[in-house]
Amino acid sequence: MNQLAEYPPRRSKNISLAIPASLVADTPHIREKTYKIGLVGRACAIFRVENILIYPDITRIDQSRDAELISSILTYMETPQYLRKHLVKLEPNLRYAGILPPIRTPHHPLQKPGSQLKTGEIRNGVVVETGRDNSLVYLGIEKLATVPIKISKGSRVTVKIEKIQNRIEGKIVPKQEISIYWGYNVTVSNLPLGETIKEGRFDLVIATSRHGRNIGELLEELKKAWVDSKNALIAFGAPRKGLREILAQEDLKIEDVADFNLNTVPVQAVETVRTEEAVLASLAIINLLG
Repeated sequence: MNQLAEYPPRRSKNISLAIPASLVADTPHIREKTYKIGLVGRACAIFRVENILIYPDITRIDQSRDAELISSILTYMETPQYLRKHLVKLEPNLRYAGILPPIRTPHHPLQKPGSQLKTGEIRNGVVVETGRDNSLVYLGIEKLATVPIKISKGSRVTVKIEKIQNRIEGKIVPKQEISIYWGYNVTVSNLPLGETIKEGRFDLVIATSRHGRNIGELLEELKKAWVDSKNALIAFGAPRKGLREILAQEDLKIEDVADFNLNTVPVQAVETVRTEEAVLASLAIINLLG
């Protein structure tokens, strides 16, 4: 069976998520922080999010450590298990990585013997040796694959298997050419949310807020905008401050930067909806738009 036919197609649009650096600032222990960040990563994988942007949401303090924690954990989750020892350095931020849920997306196949590898199969790998005009790539199997291009040692690449004989031969495939979901990218922005949005060249920006319009009232209008968009951003507030307060630090209103300001959890029965809960609820609803 064709590997790509086993999975749903990649979205026709690029979906980005903007989450605050203080996502887990109200959670004291790194074990619980890790778990919460894992919920966000899992939700992004479920609903085929392409990019996760981490933005500073408190202008008066340095949030680089908080942003780095989130980035490290999300990047670890997205890296296939068989590549982690090659690509991820052990660090204090990852001390509880063992509790993270596996995302099991198409680019996270189970490790298997090379005898089960098939021509046309696509796998992530890491360059372990480079020559004058080719490179050897570890793909999570006992045999290395040869690709006809010189690539820096330690680089993460995606390889399509073209020949399996005495040796495995493949070619490098750009992520954007893969027709199925192939994981998310993580970016830490040094710019506040308003500037991050303006720099991103998004053609559709959706803000989520309990002060926004009930999503049920705007479904038809939202669906039309969603279908027409190619590069959409969904922005979320922080545990202690919503998007209205966060943007006010830049003397901006939500309406200044967003096309829609939606309450995706209307009539909530709890005092506050946590960011990781809002991410899952919002993406589940937006997933119905196509």
